[in-house]
Amino acid sequence: MSRWLFPLIIVAVLIVVVEIYTFQAFKTVSKNKLVRFFFLAGSVGVYLYSFITLITYDRSNGQTPEFQMAMGLLLTVSIPKLVVIFILFGEDMYRGVLKLISAISSGETKSLAGRRKFISQIALGLAAIPFVSFIYGIVQGKYNYKVLKYQLSFKDLPAAFDGFTITQISDIHSGSFTNKEKIQYGVDLINQQKSDMLLFTGDIVNNKADEMDNWMDVFDKLSAKDGKYSILGNHDYGDYMDWENPQDKIDNFQKVKDIHKKIGFDLLLDEHRYLEKDGQKIALLGVENWGKGFNQAGDLQRAAAGIRKEDFKILMSHDPSHWEEKVKKDPLNYQLTLSGHTHGLQMGIEIPGWFKWSPSKYVYKQWAGLYEEGGRFINVNRGFGYHAFPGRVGIWPEITVIELKKG
Repeated sequence: MSRWLFPLIIVAVLIVVVEIYTFQAFKTVSKNKLVRFFFLAGSVGVYLYSFITLITYDRSNGQTPEFQMAMGLLLTVSIPKLVVIFILFGEDMYRGVLKLISAISSGETKSLAGRRKFISQIALGLAAIPFVSFIYGIVQGKYNYKVLKYQLSFKDLPAAFDGFTITQISDIHSGSFTNKEKIQYGVDLINQQKSDMLLFTGDIVNNKADEMDNWMDVFDKLSAKDGKYSILGNHDYGDYMDWENPQDKIDNFQKVKDIHKKIGFDLLLDEHRYLEKDGQKIALLGVENWGKGFNQAGDLQRAAAGIRKEDFKILMSHDPSHWEEKVKKDPLNYQLTLSGHTHGLQMGIEIPGWFKWSPSKYVYKQWAGLYEEGGRFINVNRGFGYHAFPGRVGIWPEITVIELKKG
């Protein structure tokens, strides 16, 4: 409890300021006392529920769906009110300037102008947009699977692999799931792509191997005629929860690795495999997690032992910061890297072909989608599942299909 006391005091003060401002707007628009009461009661109820959940949170259980829902409701109630504050603060600046002009002028000093109803209406109207978006994101957006297709051309691609298709999924985070029917729909959508190869780029759980127990019979139905391959993500190591003893963490990590085999994936732990067609081959490499500021267990040199520079290479590395920091500079020339990890923060704005924004861009240079530099590509998959925030707003769950072309 003591470790949360100071942060909670700071948060409580900020919440009071936010609520005062927001209630001023609501009071200007509505004179109905019952409506005002329900507005305040709803906010207080969410805050109490979220803070009680936070205070009683047991890190030995990992991030449960209940914990994530509490955080989701907190964001849903709080973020729209920042819009109200921004607009009302602007109005306060205007009112203050008018008051100052009145005070220094030779005429009669006027009282501070009251709030204008239409300004409050605009503020609440605009705040309703993120509020409704967050509600949709929690209820339906996290299941709004999008299939994104790319065709990539490489001069050094072996001719036998011209037209070879890859489906990439990432960040399953099975510990967050609550709706089996919706997840089954997503898995069926993956299989409908009928790609030659299926690649999973890490984070099969939030922390604990048993999070997959209720989902094994869903994900073991994934299929690809030329194989299914996978790697680990930062959450697969069990680093984000408390363990009773070190051995429990070690045992859990082994169980997480065992999951991949049970659902038919070949887990690459700083390893590579050669895929062969008509006497020609390409190299598929998979490294353990390596991220700037995260676990750096991955060993690219070990994974590439025996690989030649002239080989066509596809690298699976969970965290895209690995590409930025190490991979794109590597003399072995990794033509295509597949990553995940960022989720695009699960919230942002995307207008395909026109505009793409998320706070995630301020943390990762490559944060969602396809990037190219010097003839080398990286695709950052937005993730199949969700974590922390139990929804998606504008950044939808992704199934990537890449077709390799020679040219």
